[in-house]
Amino acid sequence: MRLAGICSTDLEILRGYHNFHGTLGHECVGEVAQCGGAGAARRRAERRWLGRRVAGEVNITCRGLGRRRLCSYCRGGMSAHCAHRRALGILGHDGAFAEYLTLPVGNLHRVPENVPDECAVFTEPLAAACRILEQAPGLAMKRGARVAVLGDGKLAQLIVRVLAAGGARVTVFGHHGAKLKLAGGPGVTGVLLRRSRAKRDAPARNRFPFVVEATGAPEGLAEALGLVEPRGTVVLKSTFHGAARLETWPIVVDELTVLGSRCGPFARALELLHAGRVDPRPLISAVFPLAQAPEAMRAAQAPGAMKVLVKP
Repeated sequence: MRLAGICSTDLEILRGYHNFHGTLGHECVGEVAQCGGAGAARRRAERRWLGRRVAGEVNITCRGLGRRRLCSYCRGGMSAHCAHRRALGILGHDGAFAEYLTLPVGNLHRVPENVPDECAVFTEPLAAACRILEQAPGLAMKRGARVAVLGDGKLAQLIVRVLAAGGARVTVFGHHGAKLKLAGGPGVTGVLLRRSRAKRDAPARNRFPFVVEATGAPEGLAEALGLVEPRGTVVLKSTFHGAARLETWPIVVDELTVLGSRCGPFARALELLHAGRVDPRPLISAVFPLAQAPEAMRAAQAPGAMKVLVKP
């Protein structure tokens, strides 16, 4: 490991999300130190990967687990939902807050030489932001599309950057003036929410055909429903430990589409970093040595904190 990032999912796991026991961490950039296997397969892997800087996909699926018979999801091209899935630092596989970790070679993506570690460590969450454009093709294909991003935290910041880089007109709603300023840029407008909830009766001119919920809070989906226009699309990004309460009638009456959105395309994220179209380094709040990982976790939960990194 060269660098690993602390994300909100790691903090939710500490609160009981997924009931995970093991080493946390799934946002990372590393260098391949050793290849497993035997014979010709190992030699091929060593020629391709040994000494390379890489980012590693989170989901370990049938192929990576060496299963000869693939599950129906892997056979159908939905390997992110593999029936036997393990997830780096989240589900059944130790993660990146360590000196070394293991991953199948099929999970590796080479980091371009011009992308520094401080950018490459954002590949996983940046890919998650790119996933929105795959799931909402109308947003991806229509330059100037109006989209609201609800939340101003770490993932929301990357979502704003990806959408703006794609030509969308983004309005980001948040509770922190400094974070909204950080999210600002061409095509981006910040709106400071001074109350705990977005207004459910927002006038039509303030409603959006696309709303991305990235608050990390249980009330986020209900707030997103108050911002989306009839027949609009809500993309739900938050994962948290606990239940969310909301009224479902607006989904029916307004004929809304609600999409859950998780992992995304690493290749696209690395392309954005390689081309310099997204620079996530302003989001880094602090870097801690691995020996101070508990302090790093506390710092990541401090008010106003953005991305905290751990360096072995």
